Amino acid sequence: MARYHQYLLLTVFLATAGHSADAQQAKAAPYYPSHAQVLQTYKTADALDSALKKIPVVTNVKPNWQPGSNQFWYGKKADNNQTAYIMVDPEKGVKKTIFESSQLAVEVSKATGKPVKEGSFKIEDMFLSTDKKQATFKTGNTWFKCNLATLECSKTTDTLHQRYDADKPLQARHYRWEGINTDSVSPDKQWAAIIKGGNIVVKSLKNSTEIILTTDGNLDKPYGELTWSPDSKHLVGYRIDPKKTKEVYYLLSSVPGTTRAVLKSHEYDQPGDEFTSYQQFIFNITDKSAIKTDAEKIDFFGAPQLHWRDGDSRYFTYEKADRGHQRFRVIEVDVTNGKTRNIIDEKTNTFIYEQRIYTYYCPKTHEIVWVTEKDGWRHIYLVDELTGKEKRVSKGEWVVRDIDSVDVKKRQIWFKGSGKNAGEDPYFMHYYRIGFDGKNLTDLTPEKGNHSVTFSPDRKYYIDTYSEVNTAPKVVLKTAADLKTVMELEHADLTTLLATGVKLPEVFVARARDGKTDIWGVIYRPANMDPNKSYPVIENIYAGPQDSFVPKSFSVVSEMQSIAQLGFIVVQIDGMGTANRSKAFHDVCWHNLADAGFADRILWMQALAAKYPQADISRVGAYGTSAGGQNSAGALLFHPEFYKTAVSACGCHDNRIDKQWWNEQWMGYPVGLHYDQQSNITNAGKLKGDLLLIVGEADNNVPPESTFRFADALIKSNKMFDLLVVPGMGHSDGGPYGRKKKRDFFVKHLLNAEPPARNVDELSMATPTE
Repeated sequence: MARYHQYLLLTVFLATAGHSADAQQAKAAPYYPSHAQVLQTYKTADALDSALKKIPVVTNVKPNWQPGSNQFWYGKKADNNQTAYIMVDPEKGVKKTIFESSQLAVEVSKATGKPVKEGSFKIEDMFLSTDKKQATFKTGNTWFKCNLATLECSKTTDTLHQRYDADKPLQARHYRWEGINTDSVSPDKQWAAIIKGGNIVVKSLKNSTEIILTTDGNLDKPYGELTWSPDSKHLVGYRIDPKKTKEVYYLLSSVPGTTRAVLKSHEYDQPGDEFTSYQQFIFNITDKSAIKTDAEKIDFFGAPQLHWRDGDSRYFTYEKADRGHQRFRVIEVDVTNGKTRNIIDEKTNTFIYEQRIYTYYCPKTHEIVWVTEKDGWRHIYLVDELTGKEKRVSKGEWVVRDIDSVDVKKRQIWFKGSGKNAGEDPYFMHYYRIGFDGKNLTDLTPEKGNHSVTFSPDRKYYIDTYSEVNTAPKVVLKTAADLKTVMELEHADLTTLLATGVKLPEVFVARARDGKTDIWGVIYRPANMDPNKSYPVIENIYAGPQDSFVPKSFSVVSEMQSIAQLGFIVVQIDGMGTANRSKAFHDVCWHNLADAGFADRILWMQALAAKYPQADISRVGAYGTSAGGQNSAGALLFHPEFYKTAVSACGCHDNRIDKQWWNEQWMGYPVGLHYDQQSNITNAGKLKGDLLLIVGEADNNVPPESTFRFADALIKSNKMFDLLVVPGMGHSDGGPYGRKKKRDFFVKHLLNAEPPARNVDELSMATPTE
């Protein structure tokens, strides 16, 4: 817990910052609305939400590439909830609207004899004839063909066509959990391997002769997970020690047509639970011998995928991530003697982010493309499979976020990265390509902003969409070879949006607890904010270490903006312990989830108040869902001097109750005392401030008992709180009802005002005020 409280060393700085903020806030009177004003802000917020949803701002383009060509169509949101359908020919540099949804709705209505509800017509799939004179499209569950000259439509069953999914990864990723080859027939089609009574039997497909390879297996500890060598001379299998996955339970209290609750259960691994283990063996079909490899048992994520050396059936490799997430290996096995050799052996004192381990095998050249954080930043390495020698491909104080593809022929790697482009938000995503030798690094997306790219099927063209939270989206079509712009597809006009009076979010940066690292966040303000008033600050918090969460791209509609309209300044921050920065930045979460970056968040909000006296940090609230639910409740337990009110939805309030794979990744294995020390349940007696807990009774992500046990501990500690259990709801923030309760809770406790009396529909009776 000592590291969790490191930021207390900054007490003198915090006090100074607090006095500075107090001095400036004296210039702004606290905003405390009357009940009539509260009613009006609710009505105004609802009206603004409705208006924003109707504004046709194009934030992205989803291309539908046509077979046999690089032409594509896409749907574009238009006025009056309509959609315009655009056809693009990159070769000719031509873009044209082929029709709008309102036009086709009329024709479809004629073809079916049934009216089409206004604004409801949507095309789900479409392809054009070779001569581009006819479109065949699907709407609802019905296909139609359409004459593009007259737009006349008729039903059709001639719907056979190829479809390219631009969002699908170009190449399959070689992750350990993809499974193994379980085909029982040998590559030479001479043998079939089967399991009988827990033992391995190989049967000849020519004369049905059987070879018994094991006799010590049984139904309790069987052999299984078999893989043939390419030359069909060896079989790799495992002696399995199965462990039954335990179950968690929940009640469905309000099933229609019943008078009793329904008990439900499902398998659910929790931290510390036993896993099935696999001991690796190699079986020689010729002499019937068995060799136990000198590798330890595999007790994490099941039997691995095997990679056989190209042209050589003597060696195979597999990947092993140790439980506890502190070691990752690529292990080579010699089938002649069972000896193993580590080609890659990564160790760390904190954690290896298992879900972001990336390997790509190049069998012809005996190379492995490997992405790792071993040097403190996530980068690409090229590993010689024969010698284990590693070569750096990318380097620097920036992050390789994901691999798009590996071009073995051109010896190029296409990838996403962030933090490399100077003068930008370090989270902005860009797309790059680089040679295997680390040379010719090329930025496909040099323009400032957060980028999202999709490629044509032949990768000749790509569509680049980029924006910032307060900068209009732009969509361009480019050529991959020379990065030249073919045409601008879309560039959003924000005139109508800004005419509503809405304030675009502001990006704000402040120093972290170390005094040197930048912490990035966003600020949402009420459209009608009075600069002479100060407003409570509400943090939308999610400190889950699996990613970063502050929005980076433009969005018309945001819950944070909607909440701000009620008289709040709403913020979101990525503190230390979240992902996509340096390894050291991420490592703050290790054995330390209760930290949640609070030291950085508090400093960030103090810096906000020092710059903007309209931010009243004497009234700070927090809300979050799932890990964010744990964090928002933790704000009141561990930092009641700063946070005063919280809404916590379906929180994992004790990391021993939540799912094994997520919690052991950050809190480690075995389960130690630190799990108990950082539990919201253990610390329930520390609660200060106002807390609303929300949980769906049918949550199968975080067991609902996590919230119930927290509530039990609060009750036993004589702590007052509110609890909303939503019947039948799963993992959620409470849905529309829960979101209303959340807003009302903040209005009551941070604005000291009564929210609308909804049971008498007080909002509809309210009269407009100035």
